[in-house]
Amino acid sequence: MENAVKRTVKVLIAEDSPVIARVLESLLSSDPQIRVVGIARNGQEAVEMAGQLVPDIITMDIHMPIMDGYEATKQIMAHCPTPILIASAAVQADGIDRMFRAVSYGALDLIDISGLALGDKELGAKFLDSIKLLSRIKVVHHMLAKMEGRSTEPAAFSAQTLLPRGSGKLLAIAASTGGPMAILSILKMLPVDFPCGIVIVQHITSGFLEQFAVWLKGECRLKVEIAQQGQEIRPGTVYLAPCDLQMRVSEGGILRLADEPLHDGHKPSGTVLLESVARVYRDNAVGVILTGMGKDGAKGIQEIHARGGRTIAQDEASCIVFGMPKEAITLGVVDRVCALNDIAPVIIEMINRGA
Repeated sequence: MENAVKRTVKVLIAEDSPVIARVLESLLSSDPQIRVVGIARNGQEAVEMAGQLVPDIITMDIHMPIMDGYEATKQIMAHCPTPILIASAAVQADGIDRMFRAVSYGALDLIDISGLALGDKELGAKFLDSIKLLSRIKVVHHMLAKMEGRSTEPAAFSAQTLLPRGSGKLLAIAASTGGPMAILSILKMLPVDFPCGIVIVQHITSGFLEQFAVWLKGECRLKVEIAQQGQEIRPGTVYLAPCDLQMRVSEGGILRLADEPLHDGHKPSGTVLLESVARVYRDNAVGVILTGMGKDGAKGIQEIHARGGRTIAQDEASCIVFGMPKEAITLGVVDRVCALNDIAPVIIEMINRGA
């Protein structure tokens, strides 16, 4: 019976480098639950093979001839939606920008695979886990790819009904797999004069954070920065936790960074940040937990709830991975469970009510 419920994950590799393609094929084939069904040498082949082979997931390089991975992602998500993991080696700044743009068009996650050729076992295990997890996600046709130049997202809310800037409140967000697009969706709906600061932990591969900040800055109306030691939190500004550091908020709204051990497997940790927000801001805190694997952030949301703050969790239907929100909901400490597009208005409601 156990073998009957196990399924083989069919993977299509889109990679123009024969060396990297062989490394990926060898690693994927080493897992008995995974079968490589094809290797596309460019984006055009990837689009054609996605329709012909119907893989469970595609590993997509960004820099490829004829059609790059960004354009191939757009075409696949518009016409034969398939889970896509953007997997590139030796990514330059322009390539990282296109990776995040591919996420905008429906790619589920991104990973720097340059260490695989060097035998990085930890990265290899993470890669295989991501393949198996993301392959189970049901994706849908992505309308942005069919409607170039037309926005289907709600406009930002007017700030006229919001509390005055510097109102002593703080919005804190924790996210992991699927988080970049979820975070962007929320921030795009917040007005430029949002009355409080926003602190965020997003689990992201080291080296991608800087471009993530640039991407967010270019897509939303708020200021976006990577947090620095001793920085004062200001209204209308988003502060991203740096990679490989724990981030906390101290009295007076000052950001503190520390090179500390992992907390529940993460550095930065959503729980570490949210617990500090709860201690400092108490009932003036609004905590949000978004899509992601594992349980990071759940105990932090619990602490915000215990100290009188308000809490929100993304609902299962709109999550890429329901792990983190589910953990918080199970603890019974979530005030509102919301679809992604409803989170921004609920944030504004909570900021205004202050209760």
